Amino acid sequence: MTVLKTSLRSFYAHKWRMVLSGMAVVLSVAFVCGTLVFTATMNNTFSKLFDVSASNVVISSAESDLADDFAGTGGGTGRPDTIPGTLEQELAEVAGVDQITGSIVSTSAMAIDQDNESISPTSGAPTIAANWTPIDERSMTITEGGPPEGGEQVMIDADTAENADLALGDPLRLVTAFGDYELTVSGIAEFETTNPGAALIYLDTESAREYLLDGAPELTNVYVDSDGSVSDTELKDAIAATVGADTYKLQTADEYIEENSDAVGQALSIFEYVLLGFAGIALLVGIFLIVNTFSMLVAQRTREIGLMRAIGSSRRQVNRSVLIEALLLGVIASLIGFGVGIGLAVGLMALMSALGMKLSTDDLLIEPSVPIIGVVLGILVTLIAAYVPARRAGRISPMAALRDAGMPGDVRAGRIRATLGAVLTIAGLGFLALTGSVDEASAGAGYLALGVLLSLVGLVIVGPSLVNLVVRGLSVVLLRGFGPVGRLAERNALRNPRRTGATATALMIGLSLVAGLSVVGSSMVASATDQIDSSLGADYVVVSETPGGIVPEITGAVSPERIPELDHVSEYRLADVDVTLDSGEEIEVMAGAVPETFSADIDVTVVEGDIEAAYAPGGLSVGEGDAEEHGIALGDQVQVAFDGGGETTLTVEAILSDDAAVLTGTWMFNQQEMLDNAAEAPLPFALYAGAKDGQEEAAREALDAAVTPYPQVEVRDQAEFKELIEGSVSQMLNMVYGLLALAIIVAVLGVVNTLALSVVERTREIGLMRAIGLSRLQLRRMIRLESVVIALFGALLGLGLGMAWGAAGQRLLALEGMPVLEIPWGTIIAVFLGSAVVGLLAALLPAFRAGRMNVLNAIATE
Repeated sequence: MTVLKTSLRSFYAHKWRMVLSGMAVVLSVAFVCGTLVFTATMNNTFSKLFDVSASNVVISSAESDLADDFAGTGGGTGRPDTIPGTLEQELAEVAGVDQITGSIVSTSAMAIDQDNESISPTSGAPTIAANWTPIDERSMTITEGGPPEGGEQVMIDADTAENADLALGDPLRLVTAFGDYELTVSGIAEFETTNPGAALIYLDTESAREYLLDGAPELTNVYVDSDGSVSDTELKDAIAATVGADTYKLQTADEYIEENSDAVGQALSIFEYVLLGFAGIALLVGIFLIVNTFSMLVAQRTREIGLMRAIGSSRRQVNRSVLIEALLLGVIASLIGFGVGIGLAVGLMALMSALGMKLSTDDLLIEPSVPIIGVVLGILVTLIAAYVPARRAGRISPMAALRDAGMPGDVRAGRIRATLGAVLTIAGLGFLALTGSVDEASAGAGYLALGVLLSLVGLVIVGPSLVNLVVRGLSVVLLRGFGPVGRLAERNALRNPRRTGATATALMIGLSLVAGLSVVGSSMVASATDQIDSSLGADYVVVSETPGGIVPEITGAVSPERIPELDHVSEYRLADVDVTLDSGEEIEVMAGAVPETFSADIDVTVVEGDIEAAYAPGGLSVGEGDAEEHGIALGDQVQVAFDGGGETTLTVEAILSDDAAVLTGTWMFNQQEMLDNAAEAPLPFALYAGAKDGQEEAAREALDAAVTPYPQVEVRDQAEFKELIEGSVSQMLNMVYGLLALAIIVAVLGVVNTLALSVVERTREIGLMRAIGLSRLQLRRMIRLESVVIALFGALLGLGLGMAWGAAGQRLLALEGMPVLEIPWGTIIAVFLGSAVVGLLAALLPAFRAGRMNVLNAIATE
């Protein structure tokens, strides 16, 4: 009980010194709890939607893939997987059936408003075109106008109408794989549950069949509602007996809801794991902050602890006292973090609503496990971080404490740590180097993971031993010009290497990830642009910004027949095919189907054979790596099977360097083979256009004019094509940098906390310096310079380590056809200079407080 009272009094007496450490726990726990609440709420709202729309039995194509549906790929053909429309009549006589509803749904349509702008959501969700049925009435209510009647009317959802500024009577174009249709808005419907984020376009059934299925008498789903006389399972069995158990996908309501929920959950799980990963990084950084805080508090209370030991307190009691303080900090910070996490989840919901997915806080789901996970995690992290300082406090002897106001470091232990850290760092760098010795990226992934882990742990351990060397080097460049103030700042940074190392390590972790990802991202862009410079022969590339491919209306508009300035246009299609080799081995590959003119559009490196023969009917090209792995040789004949059962025999006419995979892939054959044998050929993924000599500018103008009615399509020359790739990678990296900002914020709190506690620790020293003539301005400058040096020390370690990680990662990318190593020196230098600014800002408050100290009171401080 005495220990508890002492801990409570000590915690209350030093509560303001623990605020910043608590903030690190608050932020990390908030990120974890907010992520869990947000994803649970998303899953819950979608489950409600599926629950409302589900029938007792749902029938769909055996080939339908919900992952593709949620990605909006439409199977690549522009036509969804279908089932015969005659099923409705076949099911009418099944016992227990009350109502049968046929549905037609496509995710490959594009809707364009009267201003020639796409109304697709900015969130990247697909545009869903469907027929209006009683199933939709379960989740939506018509608020204006009425449902579509005839082939010239369309109804849209209320959120899309608001975002696109559409009203009743406004014109709307619907572009599908089968035509370009002029429609008029006849009604607006509002979701009763949640808006999944997509743009909903409703047609009447006959028009949907015409526009989405090219008039085929088929459906994508059949919803069967029972009359209540049989269970869902019994009704499913009865339907299976009528239409065949393996012919279609048959699902009860529970199975339908579960599969849809799992598909949504799978899509959200990536988002969830990414956010939790960055929360984990922030927690790791927070550990160093907490270790520093308790180490400094223990050092500042050395006399106090020594007196406790002198009057009878045992080592265990002192140790327990520090851990109880950490427990209090963990509990309070974790509870606050949980509350902040709820606010973060609400904020994420508001962000998603702004992007088109209307989520209501009424659906906010806080599972009982969330506060438990958050609080337990926060407490464990705090206790683990405080354990070493607590043990150190327990080892203080009464006489040593009464003789000295601080704790001397253990020189022998420091040497052991330095040796261990150096060994781990060298071992980690060795594993990173081994990534250059493997022949496959998958084989080198383990080396990369081990290298990253060991080098990080090693540098964390050896960091304090590097303080003397690195800080002195930085001081020569940065501090010596400030005279005595600069030398004082240098000595303060060198005074406690362990503290300086731990403070800088927190910043090092975040910056090492930034540097590593920057190198990988820049290398990806450099490799792709190098491939474009060296191999792209086409003058222009026509690409679609929406999934599903380029529809025939567009391919017809940009053909040489319509644009005489063009020499040729090569359609590049992609499809999954099953390949049977001479040896009998069967493999599934993603292959490109191209015309013979494609050899003029992309210049690939041919290891063996003739690329023109490979692009001719009956030919095939294969990558060097696949040829070696599967024993494929020039002249081999292989069987290629397409979706729908069509097959053809192709001869290997060329073996390509794997570098060709960056732009086109290495498995390629003549597209006529696909058109002749596939049940339905995929839409072109891209169009490569070559202009006639001397008519490049006229061809560009004609191409731009031809695609103007289709805002989802863009014409890009080689420079613009490179910008497209660079923009995609930059967008991804910016999102990652934004998430890493959490770890960097926690690291900055660590710098602020270290300086603030250091000012308290040096109160008497500061008073004496002020008494002998150090001005307030000089004092504040000294603290700011100390902070800058610590921040730059962390930046040097982090950026150096990150570049090593990035270089090793790029070696694995080289095995996937991205051979160029690009160090983004501009980014690296900007981050390094930004670290100095961060150090400067972190010192503002501690420096201000130090400057306000009363000189006499500071000198009198014990």
